[in-house]
Amino acid sequence: MRTRYAIAALLLIPLADALLLVVVADYLGWQATVLLVVLTGLIGMLLVRAEGRHTLARIQQKAARGEAPTDELLDGALLIAAGAFLLTPGVVTDALGFLLTIPPTRYPIRTLLKKYVVVPKLDERTGGFVTGGVWTGGFPNGGDGGQFGGASFGNDGDDGPFDGTANDTSDGDDVYDVDPDSYRTKDEE
Repeated sequence: MRTRYAIAALLLIPLADALLLVVVADYLGWQATVLLVVLTGLIGMLLVRAEGRHTLARIQQKAARGEAPTDELLDGALLIAAGAFLLTPGVVTDALGFLLTIPPTRYPIRTLLKKYVVVPKLDERTGGFVTGGVWTGGFPNGGDGGQFGGASFGNDGDDGPFDGTANDTSDGDDVYDVDPDSYRTKDEE
């Protein structure tokens, strides 16, 4: 479902660029439009270069202090995207590139990117360690049913091997019933 929206957005950006270039060329003339596109690309690339150097210096400073440069790495990725947008000829892509280049607009974009893309993906890959939603002990869901949280824990579900029926297998090869008298530890021998 998300892929469908991403493909639609990737197709709409060049379409909007082409339509807006036609409107701007009709208003300014084709020479001024070409000059505008070239100048915005050059100015944008100078800005991306300066911001990239600043971001790289911040990454090095945080690494020297032993801190993780997470925000700076996201800024670097956004600056790479900004450079790609600024190199693409068009008014819409130049506007998107400038939004990603200028720090006051890049910071909210970075915050939204972390909140809705990076953290959920890392949480999915690490089983909840990123946000602290990891299961640390006891039975999952407080023992309220599920695979092992049934009748012997105060509920009416199937307890699997703990419900007293685990030894009632038809072949008897995979479950052994050991009474307390035949079970000895190493110290009792």
